[in-house]
Amino acid sequence: MQFVTVKDNAQVNGIEVQPAGGGTGNTVTVSNPGAQTWTVGTAASLQVQASDSASGQTLTYSATGLPAGLSVSSSTGLISGTPTATGTGSVTVTAGDTTGASGSATFSWTVNPVASGCVGGSNQPNLGPNVYVFSPSMSATTISNTLNTVFNTQKLNQFGTQRYAELFLPGTYTGIEDNVGYYTSVQGLGQNPDQVALNSSDVTVDSFDGTGNATQNFWRSAENMEITPSAGNDRWAVAQAGPFERMDVHGGLELYPASYGYASGGYIADSIVTGQASSVSQQQWYTKDSNLGSWSGSVWNMVFSGVNGAPAQSYPTPPMTTLATTPVARDIPYLYVDSSGNYNVFEPSLRTNASGPSWSGGSNSAGTSVPMSKFFVATPSNTAAQINTALAQGCNLLFTPGVYTINQTINVTNPNTVVLGLGFPTLIPTGGVNTMQVADVDGVRIQGILFDAGTTNSSALLTVGTQGNNTSHASNPISVQDVFFRIGGDIAGQATNSLVVNANNTLVDDIWAWRADHGNSGTVGWTVNTAQHGLVVNGNNVLATGLFVEHYQNYDVQWLGNGGETIFFQNEMPYDPPNQAAWMNGSSDGYAAYEVGPSVTSHQAYGLGSYCYFNVNPAVVADHAFEAPAVSGVQLHDLLTVSLGNVGVIEHVVNEIGAATPTNTTPSTVTSFP
Repeated sequence: MQFVTVKDNAQVNGIEVQPAGGGTGNTVTVSNPGAQTWTVGTAASLQVQASDSASGQTLTYSATGLPAGLSVSSSTGLISGTPTATGTGSVTVTAGDTTGASGSATFSWTVNPVASGCVGGSNQPNLGPNVYVFSPSMSATTISNTLNTVFNTQKLNQFGTQRYAELFLPGTYTGIEDNVGYYTSVQGLGQNPDQVALNSSDVTVDSFDGTGNATQNFWRSAENMEITPSAGNDRWAVAQAGPFERMDVHGGLELYPASYGYASGGYIADSIVTGQASSVSQQQWYTKDSNLGSWSGSVWNMVFSGVNGAPAQSYPTPPMTTLATTPVARDIPYLYVDSSGNYNVFEPSLRTNASGPSWSGGSNSAGTSVPMSKFFVATPSNTAAQINTALAQGCNLLFTPGVYTINQTINVTNPNTVVLGLGFPTLIPTGGVNTMQVADVDGVRIQGILFDAGTTNSSALLTVGTQGNNTSHASNPISVQDVFFRIGGDIAGQATNSLVVNANNTLVDDIWAWRADHGNSGTVGWTVNTAQHGLVVNGNNVLATGLFVEHYQNYDVQWLGNGGETIFFQNEMPYDPPNQAAWMNGSSDGYAAYEVGPSVTSHQAYGLGSYCYFNVNPAVVADHAFEAPAVSGVQLHDLLTVSLGNVGVIEHVVNEIGAATPTNTTPSTVTSFP
């Protein structure tokens, strides 16, 4: 038996035992999950990942050295329980098959005491070199020169490493022109949007790449400002991962490129547009809890919930899905500066049956302020171990712009922890670790993070809660907002699952989970950037609002919990199955984009669209885009499928219901199921 010291960023994660063969010569390999950190008294969950070179074998799991209160399931390999004592020890997990072959992995497991409180933070933090803070005392020329420098760097920088945040202190600004490129967040620092007023100004996203299209305008955001556009209309022609939130536009809002080219967005929430919001060439769009002067435009799937001024329900002609309210809403946490010049994070209160913005007429949202002294301000130079130490002490977490290497799971174990990102901070795991695990506790809020898969497969990039835990979080749910996932494109990343939601009542609000269909050379391919699921929901009563999930190789979304609800879903199936045999679900051609599990008895969904574009092999077929049990408690509303350019076909919409995709890039629709 050979022992190998596993090193990652000069830190030893543990000793991994190489797989041992049985009498038949097969091998069992156990993936090393990396060092684990949890808090005493908080439920823990870790899924052991193992594989067998022999087919048809059933693995049996065991573990030694587990912290007191934890055990491993011999049949599933799930380590679970509640740690009862603090300390650090060495854990070895072993998987074996019926031939006698076995494999093991050894790693450290630390159980920290209950948080004593965050210490050492500052209310006037150093946010680092990639955060620009502007004040009304600065000239428009000085501000614009800085904005132009950032934009020229980020204009075409789709897979670069630079990240930026542009922050405006409270006050009035005039003549600001801000073109917003990749990995750039633009934010006002008032407690409500009207405390930062940009007059005769524009915050613009257009087709910057010369194509005339806006289908790749990803990873940029605007938040918490009042804008009076210089020519009456602001332009925000984004694709996925381009949220527009807590914005007050005194005029119109154009969501399409000036060239009227293709566009594939998008998301607005908690905002006011006094004029007309126009989608024109946008394929789909979701608007939530806002006030609009009016709305114009429809292509395939326009969805509104809790929007005053939304068009009436009329699906499929035109394709408008309109809900009077959003059943549960918690608006994003955001950074602001108070009258003393101190930085805080505001946490808006939970709303039920929400309609319109959480603020209006200069009033503040209801909620709670947390001083920045209660945050650990992370930079890319910080290690995951340092981040975990701060979280265990009771700190909240602010990621400043940059790319972070994560060599052990970041464990969020304390209730009501805020994990907030500025400028699209990007977390990349090494050694196959799971990037972040959230305990099954109340009130954790995660916002503004990009999870990028590493080159060694992770079982999940973000896991929320503990599978099988029946705790209700209805009065104070966990929320995952403006959180994005990427498999490939920049590097040849791999992750079995992007987001796994185990905690009941979780709010999943504006996520884009993307298995890349393009990117840097060598980072995209059927056997290169492998990924099974974008979202797996095991918890009950989970609500998803604004769900964008694309190109995964199994079910893009797999919903296994009861009482779930989705408002707006956009999907493209994987472009790249090399042939039909490579993409089969048993005897069925391909996988549905959105599966409601066969044992689910209650589920609601509104405004769901799935598109195919099988450009590697146009002969590939998907039998259906949506899959659900035909029971009265499972109801799907306003569904559609499209074959983009007639490259491939989806035979049915949901199960065996609905016509095949037309050949002229128009939808096949189903208004209700069953």
